[in-house]
Amino acid sequence: MKMKSASVVALASLLAFQNVAFAESADTVADDVIAAQRAALAANTDGAGFGPQSPRDISVIDGTNARSFQTAPAFSQMNLCDIHFHENAEHRGGEFTEYAGNGDGHGYGTGFKYAGELTEAELAPIDAPIGATEHGDLQPGDTIEVHYVFSTAQAQPGPTLGTCLSDAINNPQLRVEAQVFVLVNDADALDFTELAKVEMVDGLYQAPNIPTNTGDAITYAGSTTGPSYNENGSPFQVTWNVRPNVARVDINTVGTWFEDNVFEEDHAHGVRNLVTNPDLLSAIAE
Repeated sequence: MKMKSASVVALASLLAFQNVAFAESADTVADDVIAAQRAALAANTDGAGFGPQSPRDISVIDGTNARSFQTAPAFSQMNLCDIHFHENAEHRGGEFTEYAGNGDGHGYGTGFKYAGELTEAELAPIDAPIGATEHGDLQPGDTIEVHYVFSTAQAQPGPTLGTCLSDAINNPQLRVEAQVFVLVNDADALDFTELAKVEMVDGLYQAPNIPTNTGDAITYAGSTTGPSYNENGSPFQVTWNVRPNVARVDINTVGTWFEDNVFEEDHAHGVRNLVTNPDLLSAIAE
């Protein structure tokens, strides 16, 4: 897409890592690789003034990052600008606490899975691959974390998070409404095309079907995510609302959405390592 400002270019380039195809082996890396990435993140942010980072364990309320910013308005008062999702949850907590493993060191094969039980019917194989890339595809039983991104800029839905900025406002407030789903082969489960439906409401772009029955969301101050930030801090300030309970979605409707959506999404993105350094976490109000 055509970028309109230096800020848009910066955001798009920083987030482009989510779509990069890696030639390295998909084999799981050793613990010391993840430890080295965490150490690099700590070193690269030490004393640099970065604000609190994401993702995090939403059950851990402690954090010592003193960089503060105003909480974004309710999403109903902002423009929806992007919807995308990550394979496995980036956050940990609630019903998504099963660690998927270290993955390939680049955000694939890691994150957190739904910790509940699924029936044999829900796990029945599907007829054709969905969201296939060199990193694999989506299958029944997989967990995804969906990010509904909102901006106070005069933004409109479109591909990449660059749509959330504009020349008129280089520092809009950003909010992510996060919902974790488990994919099932069940036509009676939720329809992702409805969950990702976009409508104009009172002059603002909205996603009217964000689930409202998946528990009280944990609100905290954080940043943008994605594996490009495994060793570097994200400079963007984001208000997060992460729901603790997992909902079931029909995997076949995800395939339908991939075929035609304004965000040009056709696969699941990789995840950033869980941020555990207290210096990079905000305190969550009890």
